[in-house]
Amino acid sequence: MEFGVDEAGKGPVLGSMFVAAVAAPREAVPDGVADSKALADERREALADRLRADDRVTAAVVAVPPARIDAANLNDLLVAAHAEAAGSVARPGDAGLCDAGDVDADRFAARVADRLGPALDLEARHGADGDDDLVAAASILAKSAREAHVDELAAEYGAVGSGYPGDPTTRSFLRRHVGESGDLPDCARRSWATSEAVLAADEQSALGEF
Repeated sequence: MEFGVDEAGKGPVLGSMFVAAVAAPREAVPDGVADSKALADERREALADRLRADDRVTAAVVAVPPARIDAANLNDLLVAAHAEAAGSVARPGDAGLCDAGDVDADRFAARVADRLGPALDLEARHGADGDDDLVAAASILAKSAREAHVDELAAEYGAVGSGYPGDPTTRSFLRRHVGESGDLPDCARRSWATSEAVLAADEQSALGEF
């Protein structure tokens, strides 16, 4: 059997990162599967539902929460999460492909393989989510999990935007929360420059009131 692995949510300042692995016969992958970033939301979710409903498809999704991201090196976390997801779907003798989470794809593959052991044949390639059906399927499930997570954050906190640093709604939410509570929300990645900037701006504003 072959499997593919990919992540979603590496860059946001809010919420968890998700890594998904999909093992399946190639013929079980639905037509139209592609890099999740290239799919409209409705199309992505329809494909995610088909993947989850197909008994021929074995999938696993690993969530990496903000506190864990803040406490470790992101590259190390990517390796660990790829290995955890792959290890949940792969069997001895399987061959897998990861969308490389490192500038050096071979190094990334070797680090993930070290955690999985010699019974699996593992490779990594940049852009694999755009040219390999199983990695694209993993991309779709990871993105689906990430978007559901953002919806949960919005239900808890109100409008949070996409969670990415460049999103004005996300930045406005962080400023508002810090202004009202004096601290970042639990869903924020405290080590991100955006979080540090919001805290620093609030501190300066408070000092200016004296």
